[in-house]
Amino acid sequence: MTTTLPRVQPGSFLTLHYRLSGPVGDVINTFDGSPATLTLGTGALAPVVEQCLIGMEEGARQTFDLAAGAAFGDRNPAMRQWLARSVLDQMGDTSETYQVGDAVQFPTPDGMGKFAGVVLQTADDGSVLFDFNHPLAGQALRFEAQVIGIL
Repeated sequence: MTTTLPRVQPGSFLTLHYRLSGPVGDVINTFDGSPATLTLGTGALAPVVEQCLIGMEEGARQTFDLAAGAAFGDRNPAMRQWLARSVLDQMGDTSETYQVGDAVQFPTPDGMGKFAGVVLQTADDGSVLFDFNHPLAGQALRFEAQVIGIL
């Protein structure tokens, strides 16, 4: 009698190790620590990354190469925006200083969430140029996953 191992399906609750790496190396890697637990379809992983998992058997380990922009979209020049110092003061700490490379969190307009931008440039008048693109937008990525358990 053969036993069929469970396979990942949309909505599956998973325990897995995974690694997401880009041109500069690992972005996230759980292989050296505790595994992740997540439910597919809840936004924990990008949809294209979740699609890679669909059909994998419990215990399987696989690597996927994702084309540039496939996981987090292409870089959008319109997502680079200057914010005046007065706007920054309204959204946060008025004594905050901004340095190139800083990641800064902002509240969403409804106040229910947050989004981040990376400082690209500062001006003498206190205004700051932010890049609001996802940090991995436009990059080719490698996704490696080992499915430990499926519920």
